[in-house]
Amino acid sequence: MNVTVRFAPSPTGFLHIGGARTALFNWLYARHHGGSFRLRIEDTDRARSTGEAVAAIIDGLDWLGLHWDGDIVHQSERQPRHAEVVRQMLASGHAYRAYDSPEELEAMRQKAKAEGRSIRYDGVWRERGTGDAPSGIAPVIRLKAPRDGATTIHDHVQGEVTVANAQLDDLILLRADGTPTYNLSVVVDDHDMAISHVIRGDDHFTNAFRQTQIYRALGWEAPEFAHVPLIHGPDGAKLSKRQGALGVEAYRDTGYLPEALRNYLLRLGWSHGDDEIISTEQAIRWFDIDAIGKSPARFDFAKLANLNGRYIRESDDARLVDLIAPRYGRDLTGDERARLLLLMPHVKSRAKTIKELADITKVYISPRPIPIEPKAAASFDPAARELLNALTPALSDSPWLAAELESRVRGFAEARQLQLATLAQPLRVALTGSANSPPIFAVMAALGREETMGRIRDALATLSGI
Repeated sequence: MNVTVRFAPSPTGFLHIGGARTALFNWLYARHHGGSFRLRIEDTDRARSTGEAVAAIIDGLDWLGLHWDGDIVHQSERQPRHAEVVRQMLASGHAYRAYDSPEELEAMRQKAKAEGRSIRYDGVWRERGTGDAPSGIAPVIRLKAPRDGATTIHDHVQGEVTVANAQLDDLILLRADGTPTYNLSVVVDDHDMAISHVIRGDDHFTNAFRQTQIYRALGWEAPEFAHVPLIHGPDGAKLSKRQGALGVEAYRDTGYLPEALRNYLLRLGWSHGDDEIISTEQAIRWFDIDAIGKSPARFDFAKLANLNGRYIRESDDARLVDLIAPRYGRDLTGDERARLLLLMPHVKSRAKTIKELADITKVYISPRPIPIEPKAAASFDPAARELLNALTPALSDSPWLAAELESRVRGFAEARQLQLATLAQPLRVALTGSANSPPIFAVMAALGREETMGRIRDALATLSGI
């Protein structure tokens, strides 16, 4: 079988995290089987669909690296084809016009409610001809669904599920204004796009039975289905924004790497033994829909952050500099970029997001004098200032390499029978404004001679009153 799958979002908002996982599963399944991954924008709801949302979906998929095959299909452009199919169904007797007034439909609902029945259309117009049509009412066109027997779905995730046809009413195919409904449009588009497998959230599972009836009425072969359980919050309830129900752009802006987010989403509802770190190549090689679990996955920000931190540690230093550079609010000079590149091997292990990494490294490109944290300043006592004053001449003519600088400072300390930390700590405060930093000699080497000596002079002048 030639595998063709699709991701079919409605452009009424951002690309949320559940949609991103659905897109990922479809993309991986297509790549695993050497098939096609198509993108269809289901924009038939013209009142709620926006160009901004379409752009956000495309941008989110592009950032995640989930590139589709072929042109984007816009469902709204295919409405003439949808209407054509409905006319075929009318001609074949698998659909009919229904002229119920709003008042009649409401009376039907109230009667079912009073009798404790499910609210379904009663099929009053199934066998009536247009000669009985009342004036002034534009008809809807409904599917003449089978009333006896049952409809069975063989789902790759949910298993085999059967629903009695008596539970499925004659759904509307075309509204009174001639626009197609969701279930009709999906069936026609999936058929025309030769979709072999429909992988989507299990909130669409009930639609699969209705869509299967449309396929059978048209004499078309239905695709295989895989309905994926939704993502829940850590407490097992519906995912809220606070728990992670955000757009993909929010994860990008916070500083998650696309490969880390892909890895995390892959593990939400799908597993491969005990493997946690799964490269894209491994995911393509291993992924199959039959390994998707039946239970809802639980989103955990802490696990995502830890995973992202691991990917940051393994990332190329130059790429990380490129990612943090736009977060400082100004263009970086060539010297500043070089400084960050030298420091990156020493700082990237300290961050779990790109935002954290930018925050950590900001001090190294900040203009002098840099701010000094009060707790760090408290350790800058007269003895420390005296030592730094005495150390300055020894540094001024040193070769400006981390190993040479360490040798000079260590020799200075040994000559005075001091521990290296006695000098390293006030140096750290003077150069970073903090009591914690990467290895201080790496910091000095990255800052350069002029900046290092200037920051030491600034600290001595600023903290002379302590």
